[in-house]
Formats: sequence, C-alpha cells, structure tokens
Amino acid sequence: MKLFLDEYCLVCNGILTPVISWTNVFLDTEEQWTCEDCQSKLKLLVGERCSICSRVLAADYRNENLCYDCVRWEQDSDWSGALSQNISLYEYNDFLKEVIAKFKYRGDYILARAFRSRIKKELTSMNFDALTPIPLSQERLYERGFNQAEALIIEAGFKPSHLLTRIHTEKQSKKSRSDRIHLSQVFQLDSEIQISLEGKNILLVDDIYTTGSTLRHAAKVLLGHGARSVSSLTLAR
Repeated sequence: MKLFLDEYCLVCNGILTPVISWTNVFLDTEEQWTCEDCQSKLKLLVGERCSICSRVLAADYRNENLCYDCVRWEQDSDWSGALSQNISLYEYNDFLKEVIAKFKYRGDYILARAFRSRIKKELTSMNFDALTPIPLSQERLYERGFNQAEALIIEAGFKPSHLLTRIHTEKQSKKSRSDRIHLSQVFQLDSEIQISLEGKNILLVDDIYTTGSTLRHAAKVLLGHGARSVSSLTLAR
C-alpha cells in the first residue's frame, strides 16, 4: 500500500486520504480505491431478501421467502430450479447506475477495481467449481473492448472459466421488461471448453440482475450439459 503518495478515487478522482496506522505498515491490508463520500453512496442491500434473487422483500410483494417475480419463475415448469440463488451486493441507485455506465459503456475498465474487496469477500465464502462470466457476443466485445463481468472476476483475484458463448442480439438495456423475460435462447456451450460439467456447481457473474432472464437462460444451458447447480453473483439488483 502506498501511504505517502497522492492517490485518487477511481470514481470521482478526488484525492484519497489514507488511514495510516501500524496495522497498515506491517500487515498486508487492502488498498483503498474509493473515497469515503463515494463509498457512502454505494448502498449495500440490507434487510430480508428473496431467497432466490436477493430482492429486498416488501410486505405487498412476497410469498413467504420469495418475491412474486421468483414465484412466477418457479411456477413455470420450464424454468423452475434453473437458478439456485443469486446474490446481489448493491442497490441499483442513481449513483451506481452512473458508475456502471462509465465502467460498462464508456470503457473505464479500472472501475472494476473499486468493487474488488467486496466481491473477493463474497466469492471467498461461496462454494463453486467454476466461476463463469456472462459472455458478450463477439460484436459487443469488440464494441466495448472488454467483458465487464470478466473484469469483476479478474480484479477480485479469481480466474474466470469461459463455458458459454453468446449470439449477437440487441442490447439488453434497450429491451422492455417483457422482452427480457421472453428472451430467445442466446447462449450455447463453448465448443472449446476442456472440462466436463457433470456434477459441477457453477457460479455465474454479471453486473446487474434485472429480471433474471439472462442468468436463467445461461443456467439452463449449463444444466442441460450436466451441471449439478447454477447460482450467480451480481454487482447490483
């Protein structure tokens, strides 16, 4: 950790004020990537949450431990059990929406590092055999320059397993909620993978959980090729 040189917040570019202590000097502590003001605007999801999708449960939008969205998914025989669980870290508020837009659409790759500590902590506590980023199509990857889900994995210090490929479609952000839910299958197993999925627990990683359609479509392909279970970790809900 650099204690005496000016360092800057990855989000707002303000000068960071490091907390200097004997612990920082002698122990391998996490580096500071965001200022206290920006960190305070990242709102962790708290309270009772849907046991499948991580939505904070409201009294008028729940059935026991599930939100009504997940109740509908689970009542559909085609999708029941496709996604074991999604863990989302932050509320998708206006601040995080802007940060993700800079990261995802304006090519600011380094912003993945702002979430390193939180993602690393979460992944360390989870059980999985392969960590798989939701893939981009070749066209979208060329347009953006990197896969944002893969960047989150790498910056957290983990190795991604590329198990899926994606067919090029219209941007998800331009689709209505109904269009996303009724999405045609856009994923397929990567023909170059060298491992068997039989009996494996796969953890998908993506930036945002919106309707859950993308994650469930990816999960269905993996389950169809022998995976034991598919869960997911997303930055925002």
